Amino acid sequence: MQQPSSRHLGTWVPGDSAPEPGRAALVRALEQLDEPFAVVHTADGPAVARGGETRLGRVAGAIPLLAHVPALEPHDLGDPQFRASTGVRVAYVGGAMANGIGSTDIAIALARAGMVGFFGAAGLSLPRIADALDVLQREVGDLPWGANLIHSPAEPEHEQRTVELYLERGVRLVSTSAYMGLTPMVVQLRASGLEAAADGSVRPKTHILAKVSRPEVAERFLRPPPTEILRQLVSAGRISDNEAKLAATLPMADDLTAEADSGGHTDNRPLPVLLPLLCALRDRVASQTGHRVRVGAAGGIGSPRAAAGAFAMGAAYVLVGTVHQACVEAGTSDLVRRMLAEASMADVAMAPASDMFEGGVQVQVLKRGTLFAQRGATLYELYRAHPSLQAIGAADAKRVQQRILGASFDEVWERCVAFFSERDPAQLERAAGDPKHKMALVFRWYLGLSSRWAIGGEESRRTDLQIWCGPGIGTFNDWTAGTFLAEPHNRQVAVVGANLMAGAAFETRLTWLRAQGVDPGPIHWRPRPLAP
Repeated sequence: MQQPSSRHLGTWVPGDSAPEPGRAALVRALEQLDEPFAVVHTADGPAVARGGETRLGRVAGAIPLLAHVPALEPHDLGDPQFRASTGVRVAYVGGAMANGIGSTDIAIALARAGMVGFFGAAGLSLPRIADALDVLQREVGDLPWGANLIHSPAEPEHEQRTVELYLERGVRLVSTSAYMGLTPMVVQLRASGLEAAADGSVRPKTHILAKVSRPEVAERFLRPPPTEILRQLVSAGRISDNEAKLAATLPMADDLTAEADSGGHTDNRPLPVLLPLLCALRDRVASQTGHRVRVGAAGGIGSPRAAAGAFAMGAAYVLVGTVHQACVEAGTSDLVRRMLAEASMADVAMAPASDMFEGGVQVQVLKRGTLFAQRGATLYELYRAHPSLQAIGAADAKRVQQRILGASFDEVWERCVAFFSERDPAQLERAAGDPKHKMALVFRWYLGLSSRWAIGGEESRRTDLQIWCGPGIGTFNDWTAGTFLAEPHNRQVAVVGANLMAGAAFETRLTWLRAQGVDPGPIHWRPRPLAP
């Protein structure tokens, strides 16, 4: 432990116990999150003092006070209004990883641990989503849980039916993602069921956490929905006149999640830039609207220090995704969990997104142990360069069919017809008159199945696995190295969450201690089998 500065903050009047000198005593005091302590100057050096009284100024016969560290527990972190409005005990959110990777098991485990998890409905059929809602409503009851609504520009009808399902089933918490602007669907979700309370306040039926990575998108969720969209919804009979009037008084979102460098859809924004920027934007908009939306942090939250840093920058909550995919409850395969457990910060790359392929949108994926990123990029380059499958040169066409698709273009198209005949027949109608769109559907077949091969643990397609992953997995693996959480089969989501939050409280207390001139030297929170 380094020698503290000679500055004394005040004095300590002893109680029943004597100060305990030494670095080990200081470490124990820091780890006891629910107990405040003082550090005092003694003949034996800095010592931990409990009980007694700390006073500003000097008192004759008292011991000089070097530092005072208040108690800080996981449930003290974040915004208390977020905890109250969502019903959580701890401001920790499990992200809605698509295709059910953000599973019902994750949502159930986090709910029982006093946190909240969102079911990853993106990419799933309506019957599959409905089945998941059945499980959550049966197993979780009144504890907090939610589901995801993803913007689906290629499948607007699916987005609409998902909204209707959530409203019909009374899903109270919804995480929205991938929105570049507001759609009538997401506005309907916000406006439906709005009521005015006796005190004049407006109570939304659906609590929305909007995940954003750009200020211009964030501002749309910080303000009330556009009047024109509300008019359209009223004309279509999807909301009432009264619901439209009430919606015009509320921001689109209750909470805004600043999505930084995350897995899946991401703009690779650095969190120390994005979070303060969105908080400042929120405050400017709030000065005009009178509604102060809370802002949480996501992307790169892979260690206690990262979580503590987010809370220090003003995050109302932290949202974790990639790390949860490495947990036993995630809706993916043991193969994926093993691959993630071996990943470092640099083992990620950008690749074309299946759902927004034609727009050139990308997702962040794991590159260690798989060739998906390179192969996906090849498909997109061919799509951009050619008007149809037939226009692709013979050598390139052979390489794609043999080495990437593992099937002929005709065979893949037959599978596309079978899929879209049930999911979205309009895609087939468009492809009939647009050979470039047909090519996009064939290539999207590979992009879409690659994530399902990962979920299913298809060893035969190992080099084609699409595993959404952010660089935060490297921080997590480094933090857990040499501990029980290094093993994939020990990574239970509630234990991981409890350790991240306890560690964030520990790191915050350590920062307070160092700010007062007492530095215990290199130290950090080591994972332990905490009861969530």
